[in-house]
Amino acid sequence: MDMGTFRGIITLLVLISFLGIIWWAYSKRRKKDFDEAANLPFADDDDEPQNRDDSASGREADFRHADSRKDKGDKNT
Repeated sequence: MDMGTFRGIITLLVLISFLGIIWWAYSKRRKKDFDEAANLPFADDDDEPQNRDDSASGREADFRHADSRKDKGDKNT
């Protein structure tokens, strides 16, 4: 088997894999799942608690900013 035949077989396998992925993505069984995933950014779930970092609030940011104006060295350690 020479290099050209090997490359042809690899190209054929990649083409078959690509067509399989396309067939899977556009199958009717997957449409419902993909439609739900497409609408996730628009979901309004107020019941779930939000994961917010309290240290990023504006009040603490003002304190950090005020401390950074003083010459006391690096406070980020």
